[in-house]
Amino acid sequence: MTDSKAETPAADQRFKPIALENLSPEQRVMADAIRSGPRSAVKNSAAARPGPLGGPFNVWLRSPGMGNLIQQLGAEIRFRSSLPSRLNEMAILITARKWTSQYEWYAHHRLALEGGLDPAVAEAIAQNRRPAKMAGDEAIVYDFSRELHETQGVSDATYRAVLDRFGERGVVDLIAVNGFYVLVSMCLNVDRTPLPGGVQPPLR
Repeated sequence: MTDSKAETPAADQRFKPIALENLSPEQRVMADAIRSGPRSAVKNSAAARPGPLGGPFNVWLRSPGMGNLIQQLGAEIRFRSSLPSRLNEMAILITARKWTSQYEWYAHHRLALEGGLDPAVAEAIAQNRRPAKMAGDEAIVYDFSRELHETQGVSDATYRAVLDRFGERGVVDLIAVNGFYVLVSMCLNVDRTPLPGGVQPPLR
């Protein structure tokens, strides 16, 4: 049996990419929304590359009505969060590590570093270690996200730390980014979405 957490050849991908000319009208609506949205400006993203949609979008095309709603929610979480990009992307990395989602880590590691996350912090997360040196806001996001994933809730102290720093909207936005990228991880891992050619799995 192929390990969904290991490097996966494209031949093992369960949901084969759909050529643009073979999209149904409903799939086309979803694809056009993604290609015309904020993701298209992200260099080398699955939405910006020519040809069939890749990444989780390829999975969601199988249920395009739901998929279009999911991608709209994802755009809201990624591009209109009250959290700074550095912290939003950090939470995504924590989720990718929890699920050993290779493609998710590959796609968001670069974005986290571009957003200002220290590479040493990202490397510690990849190794399932608590980073030794984090900014105060990073430590708050790390503790909340890890506790939420590990215990399916958060303590009063952990909740209060996020509330005091980011307000109620920040709490909700942090819950949402962690939860949304669990869904993305599930889709990618079930699909066995392959990494681009020559890229080695970043997570062990």
